[in-house]
Amino acid sequence: MTTETLRRGIRIGRTGRVLLGLWCLFLVAGFSTAAMLSPDPRGFGTHQRLGLPPCTIRVLSGVRCPTCGMTTSFANFVRGRFAASARANAAGFCLAWVCAVQLPWCVVSLRRGELWGVAQPDRWLLSILGGLLALSLLQWAVWMWLE
Repeated sequence: MTTETLRRGIRIGRTGRVLLGLWCLFLVAGFSTAAMLSPDPRGFGTHQRLGLPPCTIRVLSGVRCPTCGMTTSFANFVRGRFAASARANAAGFCLAWVCAVQLPWCVVSLRRGELWGVAQPDRWLLSILGGLLALSLLQWAVWMWLE
């Protein structure tokens, strides 16, 4: 891999641009949905305002699952309530930041026709997902310990 490739990023073709554009629209839809929802003051359960059932794991076991509070975290994040977002779900707060950073990155990448600043997307994606998974499981272990 050349220094230029590392600096600029991997070129993307038409299919890659379409997929990246769809991903950008998905992110906008997610943030828009979060903005329409009032965060549940309990720190979890905001997803029920979308007509979804309560968390099955919480109903059956009485403890929060690793993703409990993600929707609440995003709903607080879009309102600028970062402390409340992190309290609801720390991994959700970090994921919201990752998604927020991806929006302008997607636009720049689409305009340039390359994955801007990303020479190895597989490593980049695995690093982010691995970090979010580790944080989510660590938080879940803390919740299990405290409940």
